[in-house]
Amino acid sequence: MIVHWRKSTHSGGADDEHCVELGRLTPGIGVRDSMAPDGGHLTLTVTQFAALLEQLKQHVTH
Repeated sequence: MIVHWRKSTHSGGADDEHCVELGRLTPGIGVRDSMAPDGGHLTLTVTQFAALLEQLKQHVTH
């Protein structure tokens, strides 16, 4: 299976050390560090990913 990873729009430029990519996997959503794509990924179900996003939204400060 070929996974098409998509970089977060919140990831910055080349000097940003917090870069995240998402990919659609058979069991759910893959999350990986775009600065180390060969370092593996975290696999979440769609429900787990939605819960993660809700938690992140609650903790974001602007």
